[in-house]
Amino acid sequence: MPDEDLDTPLRVDANTSSPSSPANDFELPIAGFQGTPEEIERQWFEQVYKGRGDSMAQLTWRAVLMGSALGGVLSLTNLYIGLKAGWGFGVAITACILSYSIWTGFFKLGLAKTRMTILENNCMQSAASSAGYSTGGTLISAFAAYMMLNPEPLPIPIMLAWIFFLAVMGVTMAIPMKRQMINVEQLRFPSGIAAAETLQALHSHGEKAMRAAKALGIAGVLAGLNQFWADGPRFLDKLKFVDFPLEPYSISSLIVRMNEFVFGKQWMGRTVQFEWDPVFLAAGALTGLRVSSSMILGGTLCWAIYVPFMQQQGVIQGSGFRDVVQWTLWGGAACMVASGLFSFAMQWRTMFRAVAGLLKGFSRKEGKTVGEMDAIETPMSWFLAGQLVSLVALAWLAKVTFDMPLWQSAIAVPLAFLLALVACRVTGETDTTPVGAMGQTTQLIFGAINPGHATLTLMSANITAAAAGSSADLLTDLKSGYLLGANPRKQFLAQFSGIFIGTVVTVLCFRVMVPDASVLGSKQFPAPSAQTWRAVAVVLSHGITTLHPVKAWSLAIGTLVGILLPLLSILFPKQQKWIPSAAGFGLAWTFHWYYSLLFFLGAIIGYGFEKKTPKLSEEYLFPVASGIIAGGSLMAVVVIFCENGPQMIRQLFSGG
Repeated sequence: MPDEDLDTPLRVDANTSSPSSPANDFELPIAGFQGTPEEIERQWFEQVYKGRGDSMAQLTWRAVLMGSALGGVLSLTNLYIGLKAGWGFGVAITACILSYSIWTGFFKLGLAKTRMTILENNCMQSAASSAGYSTGGTLISAFAAYMMLNPEPLPIPIMLAWIFFLAVMGVTMAIPMKRQMINVEQLRFPSGIAAAETLQALHSHGEKAMRAAKALGIAGVLAGLNQFWADGPRFLDKLKFVDFPLEPYSISSLIVRMNEFVFGKQWMGRTVQFEWDPVFLAAGALTGLRVSSSMILGGTLCWAIYVPFMQQQGVIQGSGFRDVVQWTLWGGAACMVASGLFSFAMQWRTMFRAVAGLLKGFSRKEGKTVGEMDAIETPMSWFLAGQLVSLVALAWLAKVTFDMPLWQSAIAVPLAFLLALVACRVTGETDTTPVGAMGQTTQLIFGAINPGHATLTLMSANITAAAAGSSADLLTDLKSGYLLGANPRKQFLAQFSGIFIGTVVTVLCFRVMVPDASVLGSKQFPAPSAQTWRAVAVVLSHGITTLHPVKAWSLAIGTLVGILLPLLSILFPKQQKWIPSAAGFGLAWTFHWYYSLLFFLGAIIGYGFEKKTPKLSEEYLFPVASGIIAGGSLMAVVVIFCENGPQMIRQLFSGG
């Protein structure tokens, strides 16, 4: 990263970044501006950027380093939850709260000379989001599915290269879309607005911000201690930590004995039991009541009705999760895929608007403000360079790793751009990125282009879906910067810087957590996303006629349900909150029943807290839930690292 693109924090006056500073109290332009594209950009440049982005420190070493470090740590939470439940949460707001509280603590202790400005926090958020979210999604889906299809995992250097260049493609792919979708069309990107409002609140109301940070920290510590009590005794017993065994007194062992008494081993084999895991209670509180209710509905129908019936009929022979899920995942995956594809197809107007808007952006006439904006916007040459470098690198990697034809890689990149164009607009309009739908869409396309090759279909689709999903996520961060008056070019550099540590942390940690395919589909890591990607690849490779009739019928019924549920939401929008979510309903067929129960209980707790004490809920619900997820997930990863650390070191130095 060139030095001239970094502002030194030492030239920032402390008063500039104090909570009471007028620079932090201006009104966010959420309503947007009106007029021609040039008039809109002029209004933003003069009313928002001037006096902030042109003078306030933002891309500083401390912001980049802290953002990258926090993103690297928080990426572990998404890896853990993704492998457990196929879910992912943005890390931007959590990173904002943590960085603000940490740096404020440094400042009060005299370890930092100045507070961090609001735009530094924004750059930190961008680096954290890039490191923590944009590099790990493909590991829990396509790469985990690859391990389930192939006996040997990819070597670590190859995985590092794949993840890095996929991230480069995704980051640079957002460049040509930002100016049209955010500057001119003023798309909302609701999560971007929420992050900007969070930063505004942190810097305007210091006491309230510190209360939220304290709540997040306390929740994280308690969740970490709980997780250690659940998993740590097993590790301490291996170390011969004390003379008597500790594992029988762990939470996990105590709950197993309770489940054996209450449910019995037969129902436990169907995963109908209780598990104590605050991480998924917190995840349910953040996910919401509609999706979580859909999970418990789908999970109960699957594990308490469908599975016992199929076992009585002699269709399902095994009794453990790994044996049973090979039958249940087909209906669940079909429901999720069909729902995603149907909803994606219903966005055809959005697709046309996306293409038309981009063409308008390229044909815009030059003017004074356009020239001033060009000086601070990310240049198109960076987009072209990023796409060219990543295309060449990924094509070479695909050829040497999977013997993928070069023409197939060449098709994947322009297809990724088209899907990213649509994904960014869908995210901007609905705050939902159709990552799953994009993955399955590209699998269908490449399955038709090159049939009979499951691995090639899987990894070709991975190139397209990973890049498109990353660009949509990062455009959400650029919306935050736009509202706060940040310099777009400097914010892009913060995003780009995050992918380096994000790549290293997510790949190495993934290989420790998932040393081989035997872990996937187990109680420890059900890996629902990977199950779905694998199922689609198998069907496209071998054909539906080779499936057992029960699995084929499950595919058909799941597809019908996946189309019917979103169709009902479209036909009856006022009753949408009572119509089950197809994504939640289908997901419950791919992981343990007790995860559905935990999501549902967490949603009930969050809903009750919000209704009974709305003000306290607004202040504490997100920080406490985020702290529980971060603390519990990180402690679980730490225990796994302690158990598998030597093996990781041997693999790293052997290149395996």
